[in-house]
Amino acid sequence: MDDRTLTDRLERLGLSEKEIDTYLTILDHGEAKASTIAQDAGVSKRYVYSVSEKLEGRGFVEVNDHAVPTLIRANPPEEVIERLTTELRSLGPDLAERWNRVTEEQREFEVIKARATVLKRIREFLSTATDEVTLSIPASVLPEIEDELRETVSRDVLVFLILTGSESGATEFTEGDEPVASVVRVWEERAPVLFTVDTRLGVFAPYDLLARSNTGEQAVAIAQEQLVPILVGSFFGNYWPVAEEAAVADPEPLPVTYQGFRHAVFAATRYRNEGIDLVATVEAVPVPGDGEVETIRGRVVEVHQTLVKPVVKSSIAVENSLVLEVEDEEGEVTEVSIGGPGAFIEDFEARSVRLEAAE
Repeated sequence: MDDRTLTDRLERLGLSEKEIDTYLTILDHGEAKASTIAQDAGVSKRYVYSVSEKLEGRGFVEVNDHAVPTLIRANPPEEVIERLTTELRSLGPDLAERWNRVTEEQREFEVIKARATVLKRIREFLSTATDEVTLSIPASVLPEIEDELRETVSRDVLVFLILTGSESGATEFTEGDEPVASVVRVWEERAPVLFTVDTRLGVFAPYDLLARSNTGEQAVAIAQEQLVPILVGSFFGNYWPVAEEAAVADPEPLPVTYQGFRHAVFAATRYRNEGIDLVATVEAVPVPGDGEVETIRGRVVEVHQTLVKPVVKSSIAVENSLVLEVEDEEGEVTEVSIGGPGAFIEDFEARSVRLEAAE
């Protein structure tokens, strides 16, 4: 290591350039009088005494003021390193405690430079998921988060997964008793990484940051409820339609109640694909959503969605809606459309949906 690199690294420990010159002079001598050190370092004798006290306090040197004249001895470097390491480790619990006081919502933006940290955030965010996950990642990365994904699905979280940069479909990761995702699609393009949890947490990263090492690229983690839905919209509007469906998990046994509307649409589609007629009981508000919550019950006659095959959509590319056949008190039957959060073309905006098999 050259002197410039050594100086730079010592500066990171909080030493000034002048203090470093003095310390390196002490190291060169091993042990010396203050006057000798001052002459060789180009500083005053008084400065040597002052700096030596500071260096002694941090374990770099030992000052023997019982000797006449006073001698200053450099401590063995391995002892210095061990002491500095111990001090840094002792900071860990206190720093972690202060970090943990901050909620994810308060950490609105985080720039991430390391691949390992991106994967760590993905694992952390997955552990907090309660409703829905969208994830587009390089297929080669899947084994590193496969267990966390399966555990997330086992909690009845709806997981949409796109494996990018792969022509094989990675079927070895999509088959088995415990699915890796609710729906898996594959796309041979090297698409950027997109990841969201419950429309409140998200990660965006270049493909190569996860697919390769030491790329010098950066990722961004977001905890901003106004921005994460934009990532969800990009995922379903731009990525999902061009990827090829590789595997689809079975829905939960009926009857089942969903707070997440997209989850209800996914399950309704899966059951209808199996030829099962459904009745839905929906807690909803009229669109625009400024009325009171109403209970709407009726047979599911249509499902508009682009989540799984066969795709059934109307004029909106990412529309998810249910159409119910509802009978009023006078026996008149009408069709009512139900949308999810932010619905504007449907008749009602759902708050919850209960699905059961029609009698």
